[in-house]
Amino acid sequence: MKSFDIKTKIFFGDNALDRLEEIPYNKILVITDPFIADSSMIQLVTVPLEKGHKQYDIFKDVVPDPPIEKISEGVQKMLAYKPDAIVAVGGGSAIDSSKSIREFALRVENYGDVGLIAIPTTSGTGSEVTSFAVVTDSKDRVKYPLVSRDMMPDEAILDAELVKSVPPAITADTGMDVFTHALEACVSINRNEFATALAEKAIEICGVFLLRAYLDGNDTHARQKMHAASCLAGLAFNSASLGLNHGMAHQLGAIFHIPHGRANAMLLPHIIEFNSDINKHSKSRKEYLPAVKKYATVAQILGLSSYNKIMTVRSLVNWVQFMLKEMDIPLSISQMGTISEEEYFRAIDRMADAALADACTATNPRVPSKEDVIAIYKDLW
Repeated sequence: MKSFDIKTKIFFGDNALDRLEEIPYNKILVITDPFIADSSMIQLVTVPLEKGHKQYDIFKDVVPDPPIEKISEGVQKMLAYKPDAIVAVGGGSAIDSSKSIREFALRVENYGDVGLIAIPTTSGTGSEVTSFAVVTDSKDRVKYPLVSRDMMPDEAILDAELVKSVPPAITADTGMDVFTHALEACVSINRNEFATALAEKAIEICGVFLLRAYLDGNDTHARQKMHAASCLAGLAFNSASLGLNHGMAHQLGAIFHIPHGRANAMLLPHIIEFNSDINKHSKSRKEYLPAVKKYATVAQILGLSSYNKIMTVRSLVNWVQFMLKEMDIPLSISQMGTISEEEYFRAIDRMADAALADACTATNPRVPSKEDVIAIYKDLW
């Protein structure tokens, strides 16, 4: 038996941040990063809290790829302040940090129910509606995906005002993260009709609005659409899970600090080819691999098609590569120019082991061997 539900209540559209005036909490801990906390952007959150006569404090020590040490500091802050609710403001790092801080703090001292309101400032992770969080062991350079229904935010506030100033490079990375979330949800072995419907809508929106948002950050309509797509994709993969693309991307982020969305984007053409086996397909094969039909459907949603399913999947790979080129995302590690070949190849064996052990890899539509993963990492160079 399967089930599907959406625990998080979502507020969106014009003036969505006004919701903070009426939230049913009085003592708030705002968790964010130093950039947001020290900029005028924070006022978009604090002003409605003040209008609603809410008491609040700010924890602003969030950093990218949240390390365990920073989570521990946040736990101490929360237990000292004892808020009724946490308001997470930022990208995936801020929201993942907030989930983890609440989860671990209440395990130390369960002083009551603590609400979690997530306010994303990038259109990418979908973390505002998922039960997933990723924390990093800085010492061992390993990322750990955490999964618990208790980490689901109670509310999500989607306001495009918060993403207008996101620079093009981050718009590109986070936008391709949205697309990867949706695509992996479509082909996951845990996919279902409800998750697929959400994922396919997110893919449709990406096809129309991602490049527009990248080319013109002030295109409010495109920004709003991509913000919605990010949330839709989050709802989809929260139900269907992800796949090898994320399992491998986590290692590139943990060891080489490649931004998560960028790592996903660079891997995506290779993963589509692996899951569909289009490079080795021959006419003698009687049946396509299970992912081929799903990828072909995605290609058709994007307006791509060809005379057979394999060629249609090839057109999807070409579309992804086109998007990377148009948005100035490197197609290979060597193109980045920041990682030495020796350093990269020395890490491949270790990354392959970690990718296979990653929880996301378990729901990939094609079971990879270590040799498969090593080959993909090598091709990525």
